Amino acid sequence: MRTAVALGSNIGGRLENLRAARKAIFHLANVKPPILFSAVYETDPVGCEPGAGKFLNVVVEFEYDGDPARLLEQLIQIEEALGRKRDHPQNVSRIIDVDLLYCGEQRIDDERLQLPHPRLHLREFVLRPLADIWPELVLLGERKTVSDLLADFKDSGAVVRFAKSW
Repeated sequence: MRTAVALGSNIGGRLENLRAARKAIFHLANVKPPILFSAVYETDPVGCEPGAGKFLNVVVEFEYDGDPARLLEQLIQIEEALGRKRDHPQNVSRIIDVDLLYCGEQRIDDERLQLPHPRLHLREFVLRPLADIWPELVLLGERKTVSDLLADFKDSGAVVRFAKSW
């Protein structure tokens, strides 16, 4: 099933943090090609502590053959391996953030995992890179394409392309 994750970093070598996370995801057993990834976008922090640095954000999409809950656990392990603590407070600066966005048509809503990601359609910093990969995607539970959802942000300028390739 086509699966996507959003990666973000605003501490340390932000681009290197994204590259390390992407490489770790590529090496997961049930991740298969085609593997697609967006350009890198720089964004102001949303809901972070005062003085937080800008984030670099990307989306990576791949074929995944497995249990989404297991994938979530593997993504958490990648975060930890890259220096993020499991008890990391929400909405503060971070070395790496890996969010599972969707796994095919799976709808999951439990205390550990929500698919599709419940705020995906509200986050320009996720929609803009996702539009690089699949602009005509209609997310589960939505009526508009990713491109149409993105147009609702009226080109706010809050999400700026940082690098085309990484």
